[in-house]
Amino acid sequence: MFSNRTSRKSISHPESGDPPTMAEGEGYRNPTEVQMSQLVLPCHTNHRGELSIGQLLKWIDTTACLSAERHAGCPCVTASMDDIYFDHTISVGQVVNIKAKVNRAFNSSMEVGIQVVSEDLCSEKQWSVCKALATFVAHRELSKVKLKQVIPLTEEEKTEHGVAAERRRMRLVYADTIKDLLTHCVIQDDLDKDCSNMVPAEKTRVESVELVLPPHANHQGNTFGGQIMAWMENVATIAASRLCHAHPTLKAIEMFHFRGPSQVGDRLVLKAIVNNAFKHSMEVGVCVEAYRQEAETQRRHINSAFMTFVVLDKDDQPQKLPWIRPQPGEGERRYREASARKKIRLDRKYLVSCKQAEVALSVPWDPSNQVYLSYYNVSSLKTLMAKDNWVLSVEISEVRLYILEEDFLSFHLEMVVNVDAAQVFQLLSDLRRRPEWDKHYRSVELVQQVDEDDAIYHVISPALSGNTKPQDFVILASRRKPCDNGDPYVIALRSVTLPTHHETPEYQRGETLCSGFCLWREGDQMTKVSYYNQATPGFLNYVTTNVSGLSSEFYNTFKACESFLLDNRNDLAPSLQTL
Repeated sequence: MFSNRTSRKSISHPESGDPPTMAEGEGYRNPTEVQMSQLVLPCHTNHRGELSIGQLLKWIDTTACLSAERHAGCPCVTASMDDIYFDHTISVGQVVNIKAKVNRAFNSSMEVGIQVVSEDLCSEKQWSVCKALATFVAHRELSKVKLKQVIPLTEEEKTEHGVAAERRRMRLVYADTIKDLLTHCVIQDDLDKDCSNMVPAEKTRVESVELVLPPHANHQGNTFGGQIMAWMENVATIAASRLCHAHPTLKAIEMFHFRGPSQVGDRLVLKAIVNNAFKHSMEVGVCVEAYRQEAETQRRHINSAFMTFVVLDKDDQPQKLPWIRPQPGEGERRYREASARKKIRLDRKYLVSCKQAEVALSVPWDPSNQVYLSYYNVSSLKTLMAKDNWVLSVEISEVRLYILEEDFLSFHLEMVVNVDAAQVFQLLSDLRRRPEWDKHYRSVELVQQVDEDDAIYHVISPALSGNTKPQDFVILASRRKPCDNGDPYVIALRSVTLPTHHETPEYQRGETLCSGFCLWREGDQMTKVSYYNQATPGFLNYVTTNVSGLSSEFYNTFKACESFLLDNRNDLAPSLQTL
């Protein structure tokens, strides 16, 4: 089975119009990539001799904007900057190296990925400072912009291109995520704690005005997004200092969102206040309003962000902070929302930090982390799909089995069926129908229909070789329709834990880390069906005892899937109108 292997790349035949695979050669550079290197001078630093975050944000925004304009061929403006976590400070005399490239283009907007590395010229050491994702919008005065698509070539580019659509989806639902969390979940807000050692939030309030001058704007007269972000960081730092009576360190920024433009001559009013203080960190909320003339009564809300600060001691350890007492009404709303955002950050950090080599593979499911669980479910499958070192193990009657040996042994099966991709998507998305073609699914129960795209199932499977008890799984199924032409339909599966479905003596609890289907439209009524499975330790034991029959079993299961699709393709006509 594992002999005479052929790389998937070597047997695939590019379609007409496909780009040359120069990404595999030496000297390849992404055509949208822009690099900036800056020597940190005393004028760029704060009182500690470290590069101010405001200055860094200006450099990041400039580099990312140049990358976006290189792809768009026209002026671009900053629409948003995703969460940024700062892992390392940069000292005077060091060099900041910033690299930006367009991950994906949509209709008129682009996601730009940014990496920041600091360099000590004397020791030649380098440190990762932060990574960021920015959204830019192309703008022409006289015509509507329709951006050309980014063509990913390397494995990294394919991964970022595929996951960018999922990140865009998360940005669009971010506000609703916070609202749902506050509505349906119990947030520990500690409003009833001891008030004797609390600082009124109003004491931290800061308001500052800036006049937008020509050096602050681009050639079209629009204020640089990085300049606005730098001003916001400045007032946020002052607000944080008023709580802790020390010099705080900015550790994270939660999404700059530009709601509208500002131009030369605008007055920008920047407001900051400490929303909540936790044991070792505090959240500062910042908003920016613009007006043109002093006589104007209506101000335009153009930006908001939330910044997390800590106070470090001489050993760089976070110090304990005083509690905050919010003002009734709006202050209490901001206080509770800060607690909700902290919970989301911790849930997201937990999901990111789950190493694939660690057990348990299942993660707890609850409404507060459902958006991020769904995101990581889909992005994990897209990352596995983008790997370029899959090896063809066997091909039987146009069904191909590939394997990938990295941290886990992964499998990829591929075939083409004479069924429309939307029909295949509908038939395979509902796991309750999988027992009709997959003997490894004895029964499937729908536990919870989370939303239109996500559902949780309880699956019963036969016992594996050497075990007496059947297996059961609690599986999150996340499905996605194509974002653009050329994108696949995606059905991603991974294990979760539910308080209503604990492990029982009747079954041996199984886990799936990453599996699912990617479906490509190959022409009229033709679909390429690709199934991926990242094997867990329990399944690996089965593989080692059943190597000889594994390829035959995969083949029989996939052919049964093909027969199921062909037999049921005419049953879905009414439901396909929405796909």
